[in-house]
Amino acid sequence: MSYEHFAYLYDELMQDAPYDEWVRFVKEKLQTYQVDGKNLLDLACGTGELSVRFAKEGFSVTGVDLSADMLAVAQAKAQEEGLQIPFFEQNMANLEGHGEFDVIGIFCDSLNYLRSDEDVLHTFTSTYEHLKESGIFIFDVHSTYKISDVFIDQTFASTDDYVSYIWNSFSGELPDSVEHELSFFVLDEQTGKYDRFDELHYQRTYPIQQYSDWLAETGFELLEICADFETKEPQLNSERIFFIARKA
Repeated sequence: MSYEHFAYLYDELMQDAPYDEWVRFVKEKLQTYQVDGKNLLDLACGTGELSVRFAKEGFSVTGVDLSADMLAVAQAKAQEEGLQIPFFEQNMANLEGHGEFDVIGIFCDSLNYLRSDEDVLHTFTSTYEHLKESGIFIFDVHSTYKISDVFIDQTFASTDDYVSYIWNSFSGELPDSVEHELSFFVLDEQTGKYDRFDELHYQRTYPIQQYSDWLAETGFELLEICADFETKEPQLNSERIFFIARKA
């Protein structure tokens, strides 16, 4: 399956994602840590669901993603809403030329798509360099529990009239990693038949302490670690871990 196909099917796969919860969570944390500016960089913005939502909440948003096809979908959404959001095709581990922001976010566990320790560390460094003094960095990742107990050796499926999918997850070669095999069946309205598209995705996470160490190494002040959109410390069965850090 080409990534072009996946870009247009991504929103179908993510239709139950709690996007409004991310917006609420970020707004609450910016208030908690007294960040007045609303200049926001949405890294790995994908099809722009969060970029559009933040812009509608009054943020001045810039979106960055590695996929030109994802960005084409994002730009179309912004135009449909009458929003002026600049989108750039760039690797978040090697950001260049975007100025400085009050807040930078990497949402929807997008950081887990990076394949190496070096990529994560370079992303933290790039983020630090693009934050204003005392700017806030917010990101979320899958917990090691979610990788091992929720994903690995599990099958997820969904069916409707237009598109159905089967999603199988297997253990990756590296610690705390997973491979997702996705098969989509998409209705061709002209023929009435379903076309099949296949996609392989890889994700890797790390223990909480490792992320904390990398943030400190980059120069960030770690403000808070919490889980699952709530202001509570992660538990053994927490699935999504949030980190809030400040440019020191």
